[in-house]
Amino acid sequence: MEAVRVLVADDNAQFRQGLRALLTASDDMDLAGEAATGEEVISLAERLQPDIILMDISMPGLNGLEATRRILRVSPHIGVLMLTMLEDDDSVFEAMQGGARGYLLEGALKAEILRAIRGVANGEAIFGPGIARRLVQFFSSARPQGYADAFPELTQREADILRLLAEHRTNPEIAAQWSLAPKTVRNHVSNIFNKLQVATRAEAITRARDAGLRPSG
Repeated sequence: MEAVRVLVADDNAQFRQGLRALLTASDDMDLAGEAATGEEVISLAERLQPDIILMDISMPGLNGLEATRRILRVSPHIGVLMLTMLEDDDSVFEAMQGGARGYLLEGALKAEILRAIRGVANGEAIFGPGIARRLVQFFSSARPQGYADAFPELTQREADILRLLAEHRTNPEIAAQWSLAPKTVRNHVSNIFNKLQVATRAEAITRARDAGLRPSG
């Protein structure tokens, strides 16, 4: 059985070193190359044609999400496995929409990373346990329609948060409901204010009610 050729893309040299050691110690893995930027991984992917790319999201210049989209437009056979510190819903779903076949957090165990590489190489979609739970929560949550339709400029997650704002839910309550970091909720609320061109929660609620929307329940 041929070894899986893996290209590593991460701007953290120490983290790349750890992945290098992990891959070279595995009999069924070959390190095809390393990249530290989005532009570099696109160039190496085209030249080296690896089986798998371990892709970070936060890299200088072009981020891993856009790099993934560009690579897969040219080489759709390459399996991209996101390996990143970012765990917010928007990053996860944008990665999936861009064609990534898996999503792991950088704190994953070495054995978990190797299993994920082998799984993606075999055509599976792989998610770390924490990400899988988030996906289940996301799709199983009651998601009343209306907010996203009334405000198409909002992402689905932002529309959901606007609905909770209209129910007078606090940021900590929203964070607890969807297992989000408080900073992530604050960023979503800020994005909502910017997109709706309002300055306060009360004004955002008024915009929602002016559109004929009411809180659920």
